[in-house]
Amino acid sequence: MEKYRGLSPAEFFHRNREMAGFSNPVRALYQTVRELVENALDATETHGILPDIKVEIELVEGRENWVRVTVADNGIGIPLTEVPNVFGRVFYGSKYVIRQTRGTFGLGGKMAVLHAQITTAQPFYVKSSTMDSPAVYEYRLYIDISRNIPHIVGFRLKRKGRSKWHGTVVSLVTEGAWNLARRRIDEYIRRTALIAPYATIVYRTPEGEVVYERASKKLPEPPQVGKHHPRGVDIEILKNLIRSLSEDMPLKDFLRKYFESVGEKSAIDFLKWANLDPETPVKSLRIKDLERLANAMKRYEKWRRPRPVTLSPLGAELLKEGAKRILEPEFVEAVTRQPASYGGHPFIVEAAIAYGGKIEPQNSPLLLRFANRMPLLYDEGADVSRKIVDSIDWSVYKVKFPAPLAVITHVCSTKLPFKSVGKEAIADVPEVERELEIAVREVARKLRLYLSKMEKLHEVKRKELTIKRYIPEVSRSLSYVTGIEEAVLRRKLEELLEKEIKKRGVVANAPVIQAA
Repeated sequence: MEKYRGLSPAEFFHRNREMAGFSNPVRALYQTVRELVENALDATETHGILPDIKVEIELVEGRENWVRVTVADNGIGIPLTEVPNVFGRVFYGSKYVIRQTRGTFGLGGKMAVLHAQITTAQPFYVKSSTMDSPAVYEYRLYIDISRNIPHIVGFRLKRKGRSKWHGTVVSLVTEGAWNLARRRIDEYIRRTALIAPYATIVYRTPEGEVVYERASKKLPEPPQVGKHHPRGVDIEILKNLIRSLSEDMPLKDFLRKYFESVGEKSAIDFLKWANLDPETPVKSLRIKDLERLANAMKRYEKWRRPRPVTLSPLGAELLKEGAKRILEPEFVEAVTRQPASYGGHPFIVEAAIAYGGKIEPQNSPLLLRFANRMPLLYDEGADVSRKIVDSIDWSVYKVKFPAPLAVITHVCSTKLPFKSVGKEAIADVPEVERELEIAVREVARKLRLYLSKMEKLHEVKRKELTIKRYIPEVSRSLSYVTGIEEAVLRRKLEELLEKEIKKRGVVANAPVIQAA
């Protein structure tokens, strides 16, 4: 006879860890670094703290493919009693609200811990302290996979004294192929420094140390916690909201109070359209009523767009600063689009183009993708940004390949339309695709203006060099005819040439600039 039993969330992801990107030793090590770094950034910038992040990767002596990964931040820290659950229980955390964050599922850090535990059987180490805590606390933990609860194997508490340190340090030993993963992790840290130009990142590896000093002290405005938009609800959301009510209320007040962009008039107009009584007590609604309400909310066309208060785009200026810091281009331009929405979820698209300088010429644009300020390195071919960049005829924008061209795209949303749990490729949702194409073409037009100007300056400079070559000969001939001293004539001709060049906007000693 068959035996039946349930799986805890931890046991499910233990069995299916490739769903979250932990599919092989290379990808797993990359994913471990990524998840811990993104948690560290969320613990700082979301709370108005300029991030100081330290990432250290060490090879464990005597154990093949064992790697110790340590990530430290100066964030708000985790309360003493919450540390075991935050790191030792799958689907437990502070990110289950409607607000833009890097993490979404409450899986990332826990999956890194699970993979480490499964492959090396070593406990993981957490040190933390909140801003107002008088103590620093250290834990050594396992996850009890079958019960999805933390198991504490070591604990130490010490008073801060004069120290004002706050933040979190996570250290774990995991199985990973460092030699194969190194290049990918190096690039991930580099791109993180691009999308977070306000962060100082110290990156230590067996090969040495790299420090990315912050290029700006300006932080993006942190996102606020928001409400559900009517177009994005389902029956379960309605049930949970009604269940959480401390007292009953009319349906019109429920819509107005608990949903984004719904006022009293729009609530009454909607209920009239849906043939629902505005005064119906919400706790009296049955499943059939909730199904009817949810379907009507999705179909109603007159809801206002969700406000973007839950979002935190980087901003065009910071995006340019990040591109200059990492790519060191000759030209860079960026744009932040106006907020839009898909399925009731707000989103904002940003794009930048960098050209020349230290960017290596390639046969197609170098694409750097970001989502909620996360670098996306895998599955580029499946991403909507690659589809858009490849569909553009770049010759229209005066770009001839091979060219030193980099395109940066960034999508931020409370619900990013990822293609998989691995969070590496954004799906081609029509609304997102349209905004991305508009943004990329907008910065491409600015590049075209720049390249057109460079072509003109190049032509003027070429003519200047040609004329200068003949000035000595012309001076001698005029001196012979007029009797005026040759040096005087040469100086006059050079002054006339310099005035003409300045009229055309070229500095006299400027280098010859190669056209695209």
